[in-house]
Amino acid sequence: MGRGLLVTEWIERSGGAERVVEAMGRAFPDANIHCLWTDAPERFEAGRVRESWLARTPLRRHKALALPFMIPTWRAVRSPDDPDWMLVSSHAFAHHAKVARAPLPKYVYVHTPARYIWDPDFDDRGRNLAARLASPALRTLDRRRAQEATAIAANSAFVQQRIRRTWDRDAVVIHPPVAVTALREQEEWGTRVTDDEERRVLDALPPVFVLGASRFIPYKRLDLVLEAAARLGIPAVVAGRGPEEARLRALAETLSIPVQIIISPSDALLYALMQRSAAFVFPAVEDFGIIPVEAQALGTPVVTGPIGGQLETFTPGVSGIIAASTDPADLASSLGAAIDLPPFDADAVTRRFGEDRFADQIRNFVGRDTIGA
Repeated sequence: MGRGLLVTEWIERSGGAERVVEAMGRAFPDANIHCLWTDAPERFEAGRVRESWLARTPLRRHKALALPFMIPTWRAVRSPDDPDWMLVSSHAFAHHAKVARAPLPKYVYVHTPARYIWDPDFDDRGRNLAARLASPALRTLDRRRAQEATAIAANSAFVQQRIRRTWDRDAVVIHPPVAVTALREQEEWGTRVTDDEERRVLDALPPVFVLGASRFIPYKRLDLVLEAAARLGIPAVVAGRGPEEARLRALAETLSIPVQIIISPSDALLYALMQRSAAFVFPAVEDFGIIPVEAQALGTPVVTGPIGGQLETFTPGVSGIIAASTDPADLASSLGAAIDLPPFDADAVTRRFGEDRFADQIRNFVGRDTIGA
């Protein structure tokens, strides 16, 4: 199929999009990677990742301010080799990418069309005055650039429908890769926790608790995890980091249940929390939702609201419960039902999200039109 170029927005130290690009890198080991900037150079071997000029400016620390410069930057992608095709991982504007020379076949894996211009109800960044004023023109441009893609894959049927509505394009569904086999191979993740402070956190956990974990940002709605647990009268743990930390701590002080807020847990500690929790609560409207799959791989049932791609990640009544709404009362009722679910076969529930399956599907997605290129 010739030599490829992998393109992604930016590379952070953690995140679902980063895991997808890593899996793409393993599926196409000869492909170089282009991004706006990387904050995790250790993720890939030296020399494989090429950054844009934005990486050398303070704008890399301010995505909102960098936005006006991103779109023209994507129109002049340069590659150190001479690729035959490119595979783009896009959740903002990376699908606008165009190499400086003649256009290449462009295969786009879409986490979502940029929510802050297409679905601002699901993204606070789209609600400010500047975003509202710029959105009509950005939507027109974004839809036009989406027509350049040779083919489009969506990370969920939920996003597939959004692509059809926003870009008027069809897409195949390829669910993101989740390291379910590696998660299942570790019988007790608590034994992998070696940091003394994290060991103390683990040892202090109540025997029964519910867990929420994500970035501490508004749309993840971790406050609803705490409020639902309080209604049920069961201790709660939330793990992650972000600007909502102070608000979550203030809310925890008002509740009648024990609440533990764990900042930036290691992978081992996070997976140990999942293993030990009675249920994993995920109130966000998510494009897919890798972390609920991880919880199920570790034998923990999930509770989510009634809208979003995360509904595709579990079997209702078997490995999770769909709440009627994200109102704390409805979440609490579903949380109680999830805790009462019988043990389920985690392998059967999660094997369809493994990385081998993703690698086969993403190679077929690109290879069907590039073989012989």
